[in-house]
Amino acid sequence: MSTEKTEALTVRLADFSETSKVVTFMTADFGKVTAIAKGAKRLKSAFEIALDLLTRCEIVFIRKSSGLHILTEARLVRRFQPHQKDMLSLYGGYYVAELLAGFTEEDDPHPQLYEAAIQTLDALTNQPDSRLTIIQFELVVLREIGQLPAFDACLACGEPVTENRTYALWVNQGGLICQRCQQESYHPQSTSVPAGTVMLLRRLSQTETDPARIAVSEQQFRQMRQVTTAAISHGLGRRPKMLRYLQF
Repeated sequence: MSTEKTEALTVRLADFSETSKVVTFMTADFGKVTAIAKGAKRLKSAFEIALDLLTRCEIVFIRKSSGLHILTEARLVRRFQPHQKDMLSLYGGYYVAELLAGFTEEDDPHPQLYEAAIQTLDALTNQPDSRLTIIQFELVVLREIGQLPAFDACLACGEPVTENRTYALWVNQGGLICQRCQQESYHPQSTSVPAGTVMLLRRLSQTETDPARIAVSEQQFRQMRQVTTAAISHGLGRRPKMLRYLQF
């Protein structure tokens, strides 16, 4: 056994006993870490307020070769504060936690995903409209797990995406298929995506892109949402629970 220290984001909490909890963290150095926090439910716990959902904290844990690690310290760095009077911001934060817990594996570090999660939570706190921020985080998750759809060309014929054309998401193959290829070979698709929306998705999938600087119509929001929902649900093997609350 070894003792490890790292920065972490709390993404899941579960009762273990009358006094203890099992806590799942997304960490900067070790990926997902699940540990038992003994005595965490006591009124005067050594962990105090550090173990709430979406808290950012410094943790120390004893690494075990099998089973749950043992959390020994947790110091609060920052608590997630959703944007005032914006329930989408709150649910968006919970959605971030669900995706991190569902898509990542134990001891599989994704430092860029961890940083993207921190930046997303900060944006959810400060920005009055968080819809594009949530979509961008979905795209980051898909890229990090190797399931980001290819937005540059038709998967069937290889023709680059061009303006004034419409495509469909071929979710099982991880990319787009043009209308001509859909007609020539039977590939029924339910998600229709104009080229302009495809280009927006491609731009948002780049981490240096600031969502606040992109103008998007309500129709494009819906189209992008259909694409990311289909891709996320396919990668996760189910529809995320928090999606029912993210209606936009």
